[in-house]
Amino acid sequence: MVATGQLIDEDPAEALAHALAARRLASRISAVREAVGLAAYHAGEWQTAIAELRTYHRMTGLQSHLAVLADCERALGRPERAIDLFRGADRAKLDQAVAIELLIVAAGARGDLGQKDAAVAMLQVPELTADPAEPWTARLRYAFADALLAVGRREEAREWFSRAADVDTDGETDAAERLLELDGVLIEGDEEDEESAEEVAAGPGTPGAVPARPDADLTAAAGDLAGNDEEGDPDREDEDDDLDGEGPSDGELPAAQASTVTGERAAPAADRVSGGAPQVEFRADAPADQPAGHDESEPGQR
Repeated sequence: MVATGQLIDEDPAEALAHALAARRLASRISAVREAVGLAAYHAGEWQTAIAELRTYHRMTGLQSHLAVLADCERALGRPERAIDLFRGADRAKLDQAVAIELLIVAAGARGDLGQKDAAVAMLQVPELTADPAEPWTARLRYAFADALLAVGRREEAREWFSRAADVDTDGETDAAERLLELDGVLIEGDEEDEESAEEVAAGPGTPGAVPARPDADLTAAAGDLAGNDEEGDPDREDEDDDLDGEGPSDGELPAAQASTVTGERAAPAADRVSGGAPQVEFRADAPADQPAGHDESEPGQR
């Protein structure tokens, strides 16, 4: 378990191998299932990530990895399911960082369906101008700028890439580089470094880019594992139930209740927030399965 935490960013495939070994020994420990799910997500094993994180949510009653689950659905080419997770979530009970990441993923899923204007509308929320900036502010602004650029609103996109760069003190995004790109600035060595730069910074809204960190202390979980020498895997049935990905998604509500959950509808222009971003009243009345246009781009493609 400790090895999983140490390797998950540098060598996710090896981290997943360690996590799977831990699961064979202690499948009833929720932190083990969480570790497998997050390692699988980092390794691009989307279906395994869905199965394990759903199991973790059932075991703990938490909904802390809904954004990761939605992102996996996008990566598997199922943007409608990602939107269903967003619409069915009880965001009043979610940590704000999780809610913001879920919003970013759902907006990306709208873009996947060709509903690019709807993606812009979804992201026009008051949190864009949060003051002081939160840890997720740069990612939200970046996603909004990217959505604006996708619909041809270049000047507004430049403004929001600039705002994202202003608060991105940790370099989580490549907002500064995108800003220079829009200004037509070419830095010497850009062509040679382009591929490596893409590996370093995947923009928010790109499948696989959700910050995925465990709720559990992996060191403590390793201690639990050391004292647990269970044989077999009594929870394999849980895993098998989830592997086909056909069951109800975490947070999904019945249709009768879904209409009360926030969704996506733009507010009048009079309700604009400072800095040019209109506030939005969200309602769940935009169907996910009716694309606004034909879009053959891959998930996360700019």
